[in-house]
Amino acid sequence: MSDAPGFASTLRAETRSPLLQVLKTSLAAVTAWLLSNLLLGQPLPIFAAIAALLVVQPSVTQSITKGIERSVGVVLGVLLASAAGALFGGSTWVVLSVIVVSLIIAWALKLGSGSSNQIPISAMLVLALGSTPGYGLERVVETVIGALVALLVNLAIVPPVATEPAHRATTRLVLAIADSLDDLAAALGAPRTREDVEAMYARARRLRELQRDADTALRKGEESLMLNPRRGRHRRRLEEDLAMLTRANPLVTRVLGMARATRDHYDRALPEIPAVQAIVTELERAAHDLRLLTTPASSSSTTIELPALTAPIVVLHPDPAHWIVVGSLMEDLRRVREVIVGATDAA
Repeated sequence: MSDAPGFASTLRAETRSPLLQVLKTSLAAVTAWLLSNLLLGQPLPIFAAIAALLVVQPSVTQSITKGIERSVGVVLGVLLASAAGALFGGSTWVVLSVIVVSLIIAWALKLGSGSSNQIPISAMLVLALGSTPGYGLERVVETVIGALVALLVNLAIVPPVATEPAHRATTRLVLAIADSLDDLAAALGAPRTREDVEAMYARARRLRELQRDADTALRKGEESLMLNPRRGRHRRRLEEDLAMLTRANPLVTRVLGMARATRDHYDRALPEIPAVQAIVTELERAAHDLRLLTTPASSSSTTIELPALTAPIVVLHPDPAHWIVVGSLMEDLRRVREVIVGATDAA
């Protein structure tokens, strides 16, 4: 009984597909089946339905890719099965041999997983169900019909746009960077325990994960706009998010560097150094200004918040005991400031 929850969790996805995607896939499969039945007179157009089920994807680009993979796999599988059936018949050993040969051919041609799996599946179905001349050719036509129907359905019915998740992921990353700057300011502003400093560093390291999430979400957003008739109204926002991620990437590196330097060289005497208190002030200003970058310029807020305008720190007398960590923090903070004000990419 204790294993049941774990087993069930492996069968379920973290998020479910949109209901619209389910309805579009259902419509494509039913339409492909009926159209193949009408055009080809095939009472059981299984290949058309399978093609439609596989080709309806979250984006038009993915649908085209799946359609090509599916069609290539079917053509190769049908040709192989037709040749094997004509030469050796349709016995069990022929079917099993064709499966192995199909996989070897796919491996030799370096085909993707979609085509690689489709070749033996198509070959098996042709050998198992085909009993009339021209059966293999009809299955190729049937597959093409299913793929085209799925593509047209994906084009016609509100093609999904993935720009909103990309915007949320990018904003989440920028706000997390600002939080890490505040974390650093808190760690340097007053004496902290070793556990507090380690926790600060652990939170900063999570920026890498958020950075990867934002990059993945933006790539999916770009893909969703390709060949999408609705791309015009969403392109500008996606480009703004791409520009924001470009600015955020070096910030992740700098903030991690500051967090690591603070963790490695932390001393409870650091807050007593005047230069460190100046760094604390600039860290708080940088966090403030970074959050402003996520606020739309057309915001209807009655109070328009102004940048705190971070500025370079000048140290006339370096601390003899902690000059390494102070110098490291100052250099990274300088580059953070340049990114926020748009002076350089600070890579």
